[in-house]
Amino acid sequence: MATAAIFSSLRRRRSPSLEAFLAPVELTQVALLQTLAAVSSELIYCFSDKPFFFQRRNSRSLIRKIEIFLVMLEYLRDSGSRSMPNLPSTAILCFKELYLLLYRSKILLDYCAQSSKLWLLLQNHSISGHFHDLNQEISTLLDVFPINDVGLSDDVREQVELLQKHARKAKLYVDKSDENLRLRFFSFLNEFDNGRIPNHVDIRLFFVERLGIRDAKSCRSEIEFLEEQIVNHEGDIEPTACVLNGFVAITRYCRFLLFGFEEDEVQLPSRKQKKPRKGLITREIADTFVTIPKDFCCPISLDLMTDPVIISTGQTYDRSSIVRWLEEGHCTCPKTGQMLIHTRLVPNRALRNLIMQWCTAHSVPYDPPEAADAPAESFAEALPIKAATEANRATTTLLVQHLANGSQGAQAIAAREIRLLAKTGKKNRAFIAEAGAIPHLCKLLSSSNPVAQENSVTAMLNLSIYDKNKSLIMDEDGCLRSIVEVLRLGLTTEARENAAATLFSLSAVHDYKKRIADQGGAIEALAGLLRVGTPRGKKDAVTALFNLSTHSDNYARMIEVGAVTALVGALGNEGVAEEAAGALALIVRQPIGAEAVGKEEMAVAGLITMMRCGTARGKENAVAALLELCRSGGAAATERVLGAPALAGLLQTLLFTGTKRARRKAASLARVFQRCENASLHFGGLGVGYALAGNSTPPNRDPRFTDDVSMPMSISVQVL
Repeated sequence: MATAAIFSSLRRRRSPSLEAFLAPVELTQVALLQTLAAVSSELIYCFSDKPFFFQRRNSRSLIRKIEIFLVMLEYLRDSGSRSMPNLPSTAILCFKELYLLLYRSKILLDYCAQSSKLWLLLQNHSISGHFHDLNQEISTLLDVFPINDVGLSDDVREQVELLQKHARKAKLYVDKSDENLRLRFFSFLNEFDNGRIPNHVDIRLFFVERLGIRDAKSCRSEIEFLEEQIVNHEGDIEPTACVLNGFVAITRYCRFLLFGFEEDEVQLPSRKQKKPRKGLITREIADTFVTIPKDFCCPISLDLMTDPVIISTGQTYDRSSIVRWLEEGHCTCPKTGQMLIHTRLVPNRALRNLIMQWCTAHSVPYDPPEAADAPAESFAEALPIKAATEANRATTTLLVQHLANGSQGAQAIAAREIRLLAKTGKKNRAFIAEAGAIPHLCKLLSSSNPVAQENSVTAMLNLSIYDKNKSLIMDEDGCLRSIVEVLRLGLTTEARENAAATLFSLSAVHDYKKRIADQGGAIEALAGLLRVGTPRGKKDAVTALFNLSTHSDNYARMIEVGAVTALVGALGNEGVAEEAAGALALIVRQPIGAEAVGKEEMAVAGLITMMRCGTARGKENAVAALLELCRSGGAAATERVLGAPALAGLLQTLLFTGTKRARRKAASLARVFQRCENASLHFGGLGVGYALAGNSTPPNRDPRFTDDVSMPMSISVQVL
């Protein structure tokens, strides 16, 4: 690990008094000596009695060197306050260099004092090397320092000369006992890699007796520190992130094996929390949905591509979607309408790598297909992956046991840990389900413990991201009903929001959209959350409603329970207006939907406002909704749209400045108006713009894609 990484890590941890170390400015020699003496004194005061668990000898040696520097600095400072001649320029330069060495010493000592024990153990060689580097620089400084020209007393000079000799002879020191502990830690990784669970006695001896990790809280702190290093250093780390993930998994297993499920670790509503939180989950949950770059979405399914392939026209689609398209007998490109020269599919590896990088950066789960080609992994990289998997599998077994038979507090902790394990990796989500967690999580959805309920529904959300788990959740007796009940009557805001997000995830399967909509209270609760929820809750609700609106059999139900009214009302909310317009654009394709939207007094006005002030995608969805409202809503709806003030100018603006899709929709809407009686009075000036925009549709375009009304909803579930 580079020195810069240690320094940046310390800055992130906001080490005390670190802000006091600024670059030296032009000071008098007395002021410079006073500053150096003060800094040296502070370091000695802060660290001389610090109980360093690792790097004890190196730390003590560095502090002793600083003590000798302090003796010299205090002597020169006191002499200067009486009548000392000016110091040589070489001495001044050496003292300024000493300032920087003291600064680096503080950072390194802080690092050893504040870092977790496991991290220091893994960094044993690297940190020992940093101590040696500092010693070498001190030796160089003392070799240059003009000892004979600064007027030191004999005893002070003798101490400095002894320090100089010691620094010259010093060698790299790596504590053997610390190194043996580090190797023992790696041996646990190797045992899990070989499919063996380490002996319970050996684990206890290592963690409890040797490292002094004696409770669940300390163990959790170790895990969180290791996870922080993985995130903060963004791959520039040694051991690699893969190895560290293996150690995190092992430590998590040992935490439950050694310390069980301590109920007081869970924050209950009656207890005072240390920091204000959005809810009862210990980590503030980020937004459930993130906007996906348009190029990462399949033009057919509108979803994030997991296996992008290129067809003969040069267009890219998700493999499963284009294969289904071809199996249905089509011989044209869905996007361009061109005839396909051949049906060979070429993997788009470059795009897949970009998608994987983007997903990693935004914490969006990405599960590449099993058959996806990938470079062969070296043994060093494969080992920790397998070890982490086996350790997580062993942890899952313990968690599911307590989820089934533990106390209320133990169940809440088990649900939380399953939620965390399900955050990353298809394998984790798979074996959690295989271990039988879903039925127990389902029961916990009805818990009167807010923490348990919130963790269980969030765990269900994370598990549902893996496609094979969707069927297990939907087929579990009463599970869908319990999720809807949490959505309706959940004990915390986050529980209700995550229930909505779970429905969105499950509704990605077309066959489940009707089942979800038919579940009593589901659409009503989503509509209610969209009306009165938090910004994140509204986002959860509107995206779930959008998914349900892609199934035409759900329109009647959505109209009946007021979902359409809620979507119209959401047009005035900047955070969800774009998705609401997209859902309405789908609903109004059917006469029953167009009639319902047409009866909403604010529908047309809301869509017009979005055309004026919305995002580029929002404008597209708004003009698409108005177009379909005219096509399916009959003369009355067309007249309402036609009579909207300022529509002519907005259409003209879109025709010349909108995106390609917006121009196409605006041109189609202009054609509709031009066919209407007296339309020329309102839209006579649109002919040129219409002609320009009309040329954007290929003549051979498949009719299904000529006027797509729904903009690809670039949203994806984020693990929580």
